[in-house]
Amino acid sequence: MLLEPPLGGFFIVSIFIKILFMRSSLLSILFITSYFLLLSQPLQTVRGNIYESETNFPLTGVRVQVFTGDSTIRLITASKGDGSFTIKNVPIGKHQLTAKLSMFDEAGQVIEVSSGKELIIDLPMTEMIQEQEEVTIAARRKGAVLNEMAVLSAQQFSVEETNRYPGSRMDPARMASNFAGVQGSDDSRNDIVIRGNSPLSVVWRVEGIDIPNPSHFAISGSTGGPVSILNNKILSNSDFFMSAFPAEYGNSTSGVFDLRLRNGNNNRHEFTGQFGFLGTEFLAEGPMSKSGKSSYLVMGRYSTLSIFQAIGIKIGTDAIPLYGDGAFKFNWKVKNGGMISWFGIGGKSKIDILISDQTELTDELYGESDRDQLFGTSMGVSGINYKKPLSEKTFISATIGVSFEEQHTDHIYLHRSLDTINEITQQNIITQQINISVDSSFNLMAYDFMKTKLIGHLGIKHKLNKKNILKLGFNAEGMYMSQNDSIRSTFNSSSAFTKRWDYSGLSILVQPFVQYKLRINDQMDFTAGIHSQYFSLSNSISVAEPRFGWKYRFGNGQSVFAGAGMHSQTQPNYTYTYHLLDNNGNKIYHNKNMDFIRSIHTGAGYEKFFLKQGISVRTEAYYQHLYNIPVTINPSSFSLINMGSGFSRIFPDSLQNTGTGTNYGVELTVQKFFDKSYFFMFSGTLYESKYVGSDGIERNTSFNGNYVANLLVGKEFKVGKKQIIGLGLKSTVAGGKRYGYPDVAQTQALNEIIFTDSAFNERQFKYYFRLDLKISWRMNANKMTHEIGLDLVNVTNNRNLLSLVYAPKLDPNDSSDPIAEKQQLGFLPIFYYKVDFRPKVKNNTQAYRY
Repeated sequence: MLLEPPLGGFFIVSIFIKILFMRSSLLSILFITSYFLLLSQPLQTVRGNIYESETNFPLTGVRVQVFTGDSTIRLITASKGDGSFTIKNVPIGKHQLTAKLSMFDEAGQVIEVSSGKELIIDLPMTEMIQEQEEVTIAARRKGAVLNEMAVLSAQQFSVEETNRYPGSRMDPARMASNFAGVQGSDDSRNDIVIRGNSPLSVVWRVEGIDIPNPSHFAISGSTGGPVSILNNKILSNSDFFMSAFPAEYGNSTSGVFDLRLRNGNNNRHEFTGQFGFLGTEFLAEGPMSKSGKSSYLVMGRYSTLSIFQAIGIKIGTDAIPLYGDGAFKFNWKVKNGGMISWFGIGGKSKIDILISDQTELTDELYGESDRDQLFGTSMGVSGINYKKPLSEKTFISATIGVSFEEQHTDHIYLHRSLDTINEITQQNIITQQINISVDSSFNLMAYDFMKTKLIGHLGIKHKLNKKNILKLGFNAEGMYMSQNDSIRSTFNSSSAFTKRWDYSGLSILVQPFVQYKLRINDQMDFTAGIHSQYFSLSNSISVAEPRFGWKYRFGNGQSVFAGAGMHSQTQPNYTYTYHLLDNNGNKIYHNKNMDFIRSIHTGAGYEKFFLKQGISVRTEAYYQHLYNIPVTINPSSFSLINMGSGFSRIFPDSLQNTGTGTNYGVELTVQKFFDKSYFFMFSGTLYESKYVGSDGIERNTSFNGNYVANLLVGKEFKVGKKQIIGLGLKSTVAGGKRYGYPDVAQTQALNEIIFTDSAFNERQFKYYFRLDLKISWRMNANKMTHEIGLDLVNVTNNRNLLSLVYAPKLDPNDSSDPIAEKQQLGFLPIFYYKVDFRPKVKNNTQAYRY
């Protein structure tokens, strides 16, 4: 089983570090800001929508109150017929918002109001089963997932909360790696490893439809990369599911990131600009008509380093990662409470790693030092979503969209030699300078993979009565793939090219579902569902995958929950279409009939929520059995369960669905949600991740680190009425990466790292440790908010180990093995300056002060 040499993705990260320290003067830009102060306290508007949590039907007459942080002012309003509410002249700062309506549980949350942007929030409210007289009903818990069908193994992704996490680089995937059960201990990528599963098992979803890998420099078939295309400025609160998720989600045995895009402000125009080390970006939003029934939100980002290069600023290297991305959402309110949205997300990236330009001997590039690599990727998705409450009991959501993704590369192999130059200094000391020169070069390998999808989603939710809710629908996609890949048979310019991929064709993936929720009483819920799945390329079908969940709340903020589910997943598309040739030169798609990977997942847990303190304690235990995993027909340690991270594709031999795997563990989360001035979170996981290949031997999977723990703390200090200083600290410790014993002879023969099969994953690197620090300053001026931040990643400069790599020796006198240890990211400071601002509008009051 062969892996191609890595494309050089870790080099992308190393370039960032090199540029930063060679041009530290760039940090001075951080402090070139100007601002003005007003003597009066800035005021802002808080708006939102209130709806029934099960059917999304707008609620009228809800009493909405804002209690200011110092409790001196109380602002009150009521929601209108469309569920909307507006409270004007709210002082900046942190306040408590509550919503009350007869026969509904009270809803509320701590809100943070700034001068640069209006605050727009959505508040779901849950109908009571029985009227409670003279009893205080607990408000909807902060951090509760938005999908009412999920009762376990789920976490709300709060944009406000996760933005404060140090070391996350404003990347949703890296933010999610702080959750219990999630591992992200590869500094060069944002892969999401959930409960020991491969990142291949993660599904990204936006507005109801599955989307391609939302990462720059993404390898075909992967779900992560060095830089995210997603930007948290366009996201609303979303849901993150781990394993036993509701029946509407499928084609995953690990997790689903169900992202929601926020709407633009339909009342006034607002703008955001940001300049930072990772990108320069601009966002605009506002109404498209005076009626306020439509809005727009558009944003774009471009890599800051490439801007410097374009205007002639020297930054120390020519291998600049170039990338840009953008997103938009246009929203229209239609008759009878309907809503139509047109949205889109996309990005493009490229990097030229030119080893031929290097003249000095270095081990920096390891396995990539024998070739030039030209690599580029692009992805995009756009769709139209329609939502409408058909009645007080029925809600429909439909999305149709199209997505595109493409990856291409060229590898140019280099024959190089060393020249030793002796020089005599003025002190008559002989020094040696070793220069590298390129003797010859030739095209070694190239590929171009492209995939286009037409995607559809339909979901209908009907509330039979207070206790019974039914949801059904389907997800479907039609896919066209074009794949071309050629490589020389040997490392010789006279060798002929061999085609490894030469495929184009259509396929479909259809996933119908039905799910049911029984609210037995106000304390107990039961959910059940069935998911089905059919994939035409391999003619694979999963007729019925049952899912169950149960939750019981027994007062004092305590609850217990349990659930189980069956799941299935397709393989990376390119593994179906890799071909061999028979004796007559005909293509044989030897793995085209691979079946789904299948999984049975069970879990149970306990949670205690301390309402007054805003603290949640949650523990969950899980067990997952995976089967039908593709492994080689000939006995070996290979299993597709280990693929999915890093920058390499695989070239599989003939596979069969006979492999198995097991994941089990226990998780603990202790979290204080940010309210007045501080937050903290501890998340810890103890776990095992094992598999069995076709040789019948149980081994550690490549993702079995055995443990991971995160501690995050943050505190904000108010300076006067308008300025805030923020400090945040994050510490991560995790088990080291798995690896085996390299086969030196095969490594030298194939020019890539090859491990002995019998001892695969028997060794483990030293534990991973990283300490991050975040410092920020924010000022609320009149109609404008300034923010300056500095994220100090790996402040202790700990040299964590990532893997062993092939390191060819250019010096003929060097007899050591061509193997080297690849280290992870060192110390990396990331700075940014952001400003939110809005034009002046006429002010009036729509709320009463008490």
